[in-house]
Amino acid sequence: MAKAPPVALVTGASRGLGAVIASRLAADGLAVAVNYRSDHAGAEEVVSGIRAAGGLAEAFPADVTDEPAVTALIAGVVDRLGQVEVLVANATGPQPAVSIEDLTWQAHLDQLLFFVKSPTLLVQAVLPGMKERRGGRIIQIGSDVVDRKLPGMSAYIAAKGAQHAMTQAWARELGPHGITANIVAPGWIPVERHGGLDTSGYREQVPLGRMGTPEDVAAAVSYLASDGGSFITGERITVNGGHT
Repeated sequence: MAKAPPVALVTGASRGLGAVIASRLAADGLAVAVNYRSDHAGAEEVVSGIRAAGGLAEAFPADVTDEPAVTALIAGVVDRLGQVEVLVANATGPQPAVSIEDLTWQAHLDQLLFFVKSPTLLVQAVLPGMKERRGGRIIQIGSDVVDRKLPGMSAYIAAKGAQHAMTQAWARELGPHGITANIVAPGWIPVERHGGLDTSGYREQVPLGRMGTPEDVAAAVSYLASDGGSFITGERITVNGGHT
């Protein structure tokens, strides 16, 4: 009897970076749980593409900032695919520029919801299975904005900085259980929502002379999820062509 493939859960995977990461992990031979909040059609399109390429995937709706929804999500993935061995916390919300004069505590909470609360809920939900198997990969999608310190983005930067530090702490805490925790931090990687924007000014500042692609980010995630990445933990891999 053939061994079941390892299971990866990618949150926010109905489009953008998440969709490409899900497709890459499926191509690597993982069974992929494609999570989405509201874009059912987009998630099904990602799943169909994976299946057409010979991979295994299913779509799972859930608001990953809601504790009962996360509990139900992981239970559903375990029931239909198996225990989650690779968790990719990619889901994000709006990232508006807010001047310090207009900055509210709610603006901070809006960012912390996605980059601190959601990853915490997800890790807590998959941790029993990972500990039981004495292994697992936690991969968060961060941002190089922590280094760039863009004006008007202090709430987003604070949350992303917290996400990075939290990942490092988890790496130390979970290492004895064979679980790695890392963060992949892209620069500006144009996806669907950036259609029509002029990238020339940014591109001129990138030492490698081009814009990054979702596939560049997916390749870093793929490495961390692979056997080759098994001795890497507590790291932040910045994918931005040397921009920072």
